Amino acid sequence: MMVKIALIGVLGIGAQWIAWRTGRPAIALMLIVGVIAGPILGLIRPEEDFGPLMEPIVKLAVAVILFEGGLSLNFRDLRHAGAGVLRLVVIGVPVGWGLGTAAAYYGAGLPLPVAALFGGILVVTGPTVIGPMLRTLRVGDRVRNILKWEGIINDPIGALLAVAIYAYISYTGPQVNFVDIGVEVIGATLIAALLGAALGFFLTWAFPRGYAPEYLKAPILLITVIFGFVAADLIMHETGLVTVTVMGVVMANRAIYSSHALHRFKEDLAVLLISGVFILLSATLDWETVSQFQARFVAFLLLLLFIVRPLTVFASLMFSNVPWRERIFIGWIAPRGIVAVAITGLFAIRLVDYGVEDAEALVPLSFGVVIVTIFAHGFSAGWLARRLGIDQGKGEGLLIVGANRWTIALAEFFKARDIPVMIADTSAIALRGARRAELETYRGDILDEVHEDDLSLGRFQHLIAATDNDSYNALVANDLGPEMGHEAITRIGRDASVGALQKRGRILLESGRTIDGLLDRLLAGWAFSQTRITEKFPVEDYRENMKAGGGESVAVIKPDNRVLFFSMQARPVIDIGDQLVSFVPPEDPQEIKEKRDEERVVKDEAKKKAG
Repeated sequence: MMVKIALIGVLGIGAQWIAWRTGRPAIALMLIVGVIAGPILGLIRPEEDFGPLMEPIVKLAVAVILFEGGLSLNFRDLRHAGAGVLRLVVIGVPVGWGLGTAAAYYGAGLPLPVAALFGGILVVTGPTVIGPMLRTLRVGDRVRNILKWEGIINDPIGALLAVAIYAYISYTGPQVNFVDIGVEVIGATLIAALLGAALGFFLTWAFPRGYAPEYLKAPILLITVIFGFVAADLIMHETGLVTVTVMGVVMANRAIYSSHALHRFKEDLAVLLISGVFILLSATLDWETVSQFQARFVAFLLLLLFIVRPLTVFASLMFSNVPWRERIFIGWIAPRGIVAVAITGLFAIRLVDYGVEDAEALVPLSFGVVIVTIFAHGFSAGWLARRLGIDQGKGEGLLIVGANRWTIALAEFFKARDIPVMIADTSAIALRGARRAELETYRGDILDEVHEDDLSLGRFQHLIAATDNDSYNALVANDLGPEMGHEAITRIGRDASVGALQKRGRILLESGRTIDGLLDRLLAGWAFSQTRITEKFPVEDYRENMKAGGGESVAVIKPDNRVLFFSMQARPVIDIGDQLVSFVPPEDPQEIKEKRDEERVVKDEAKKKAG
């Protein structure tokens, strides 16, 4: 069992790592790995290995994932996407439910009650698949926020629709009373929502007041999420999803100390849980389940992909301010994941036990939906975004924090080579020089959460912290490292008296020179220059020139516009065709090269004469 648990972790995280390296959809790779480890090789048999623990493991994992998704739902995101999100919930859910029910009834041939239950479940898209997909896409904030909010909010709604339909199917009274069923479901939902809001308000009240030490905040938060989910689920099945979602949204929109640490903990935990649960669920897809997949289900899948989702989105966003290109993209993207499979499997078991006809078809059909939508949407999302013109491309810009003469000169140098640069500073006076140079500027503290909507770090491939405050530079590198990647951040050299800060981020330039030293050299006439590495002028000659002239190697510009900076900790690999950026003294490096060539000629002639 220990080996299998370790294997699940290795396979899940390994698939995510391969997805990061290759740019492929992580959800598709995790699905493939789970199928290989499960039904093909038989290394993992979840139902045999975990037995009755399988269902609570998956449900608790989904609860934590939904809570983490709720933590990302800040109301500031709704500034441009709010109308679209509201329409997709208020209009999209009933329209999608009706169309999904019709597709399951006419396409898959399911009985109407079963079709209605399955149609309700399929209004979900889910953060477990939308999150990893959006991580690899460079689309605008409006599209990103609409898909993110829709996925997280509709997950509990889909579950509640399934609860209501199941209550109707299993009603044992003399006559079905829709009012009683509606009151019961809506009442349980309201109680679950109030419980989630109360828990969220309580934690955001208690944590800032010091009622929990820092080292216990993350564990308390996790246990509170599990407690809230279980408590609501005891009132009515699946209402716990409402509790954790509301709790996450409340905490996302209230001030709380240690919010960055808590968010990072929940994100890391969600990545682990998504990886593990996807491997588990895909490994449960045995050959018996596959054999139950019938040809008539193909018609349902086609209807779901090309009729149900597009019509739902177009009907919801009609007469809205969302551009048509974005509507088309949103109308195509609707992958299903953990929640759809988990809830479908749960209700399929109950319906089979209840003796409902064709209920056993729900499991293979749900897996078919997950597999088809993950592969169809996961592999086509980037292509479609590019074709529609909403793909913002790979972030190629440079962000320089700190406006001074040296950073402005550096920014002008890169701008002249068609590499976008932004200079950020809290001082309007300091930014005057950058504005005179017609550089893009940003006034504000990039660490301030209030400005997160105005400054998207996804635009930038590298950040340089170059203020005159060593501690602030270290803080920027330490705080934004997890967001951009520590290798994508360098900071200016530190004061020699502050040696403890050298471990917080890479130090720009191999010499680690301070900003005062760089400014002094700039006043002395130093300037930035560019050198192309060729077969006739290899990197060895360039280094000899730098050594002779006393210059500094700053960065390497690759042919694809990637910029790799030299630092005290790392030196980029230099290839033929690369452009090397240097900070050199007034004497031109080309003159140094010519002088060295003349010296070599003189030495060679002297050797010949001596010979």
